[in-house]
Amino acid sequence: MLQYQKNNDVLGTVNRGNPAESGLCTLCRADCNGKCENWMASMKGRKILYPRDFGKVTAGSSNINHIGVSYSNIRIQGYNYGASGLAVNLTNNADDCIFPNVSLETEFGKTHKTKSRIPIMTGALGSTFIAQKYWRSFAVGAALVGFPIVVGENVVGIDKDAVIENGKIVKAPELDRRIEEYLKYYDGYGAIIIQMNVEDTRNGVAEYVINKYGDNVIIELKWGQGAKNIGGEIQVNSLEYALFLKDRGYIVDPDPSIKEVQEAFKAGAIKAFARHSRLGYTDLNSVDEVREGFMKAIDGLRSLGYKRITLKTGSYGMEALAMAIKFATEAKLDLLTIDGSGGGTGMSPWNMMESWGVPSINLHAKAYEYGKILEDLGYDVVDMAFAGGLAKEDQIFKALALGAPFTKLVCMGRGLMIPAFLGANIEGVLYPDRKDEINGNWNSMPKHILDEFGGTPEKIFAGYYDVKKKIGEEEMRNIPLGAIAVWTLADKLSAGLQQLMAGVRKFNVSDISRDDIFSANRETEKETGIKFMTDVKDEIAKEILKRK
Repeated sequence: MLQYQKNNDVLGTVNRGNPAESGLCTLCRADCNGKCENWMASMKGRKILYPRDFGKVTAGSSNINHIGVSYSNIRIQGYNYGASGLAVNLTNNADDCIFPNVSLETEFGKTHKTKSRIPIMTGALGSTFIAQKYWRSFAVGAALVGFPIVVGENVVGIDKDAVIENGKIVKAPELDRRIEEYLKYYDGYGAIIIQMNVEDTRNGVAEYVINKYGDNVIIELKWGQGAKNIGGEIQVNSLEYALFLKDRGYIVDPDPSIKEVQEAFKAGAIKAFARHSRLGYTDLNSVDEVREGFMKAIDGLRSLGYKRITLKTGSYGMEALAMAIKFATEAKLDLLTIDGSGGGTGMSPWNMMESWGVPSINLHAKAYEYGKILEDLGYDVVDMAFAGGLAKEDQIFKALALGAPFTKLVCMGRGLMIPAFLGANIEGVLYPDRKDEINGNWNSMPKHILDEFGGTPEKIFAGYYDVKKKIGEEEMRNIPLGAIAVWTLADKLSAGLQQLMAGVRKFNVSDISRDDIFSANRETEKETGIKFMTDVKDEIAKEILKRK
């Protein structure tokens, strides 16, 4: 099994826990003291792209990622001539062909275009309490940068203050908070996407949202995710809350209404309850029935007034993947997010997350293959976003290239949550009176932050003054430090992606193609259809050598 290094001496980063392929720890803690790459980049920004201690060091790649099939075993091409995708006011002159001139803007949707300043979006941040606690940093950061954010499933259902009458929502304060905190700083780039599962559909989330927010939101149907195959889960440690959730119609395990369970909880033998969602389409038995049910749901949403509708599917097998791509294409959906196994931002049974479903690169490779089949048949294939354990700029590039031209965005979960945790922890130390409100976890500043960055927001966050320029000094008082950290990390991802794109001489995201990557081993070539590195243009190379 390929093992990933915990320490990166070149960047000066360290994983607290065991690193996943994404470079993040398998278990990411909100109270972490550092120092993984995304954590450090949330303060340093684009400086973390380079080896530390410039002027005192040389550095070389360990270059060990060539075993097995994974995104680590896709490598990025480099070309020594040409350039494409430059803005209309630029030329192919070397003075114009510089990486800051790479445009990272993208858009998705067939009839109603949604723009994003950079080709990323968040994963679904739903009813998990960590999403609730740090939502303001997530939302404000995403809105300021200008990329889409997703409100995940069950947010209304678990809200004690939500009012549901006759099975339908009439009041949803937590959902309102999440939407409004994003829209406050929304400037035309990005979007807020509201996800629905079985319970949300029953509760009338779609009706509530369209009546209150109209075209300002996108609605998303959820088939599944890459972390688990049984729907959304959370854990609660209150008997009262567990009973409330059961009364709301959720599956709660163990059943809090059973006398013996209550006694075990009071005795301390049971310390928490798990709330589960329901599986979808359990009453359907064929592909045709699934299609009929799906199209009926889409027609229902359009009749409510939704102009933008998306679908999120998980790491099921090839039949489900084909259905998702075909049905989303036929329904003219705006985006299909395809989430491979391995990622997870909430509560998932660990061995389920480790063992079920199709890993990201295999699923994404097949998504391209199936999309190409539909395109060759004359379909206008649905725009796609790839998700599942992606966190760095090279992974963004590889995923966009692997699925090109269908992929418009890369969906990132934990990678974009880390800066919110970090910012809240720093804010809680610097402003102790806010600590409880913002869910800060630290009682003091880690020494390595003080030594390397300093003790004020202006010194700690490389993106501080960029945010200030965008919104003004007065408004900076209302911006959580977690949002500034999101901006700073996004700046690092953007600069790194621009550099990679300039290296393949593509100056626009829409120009990225499958020819811009190659496989580092034969197994990856076989599974992805991406040529092995020494086979790419090998015939052209030999012709050059034979010329007289």
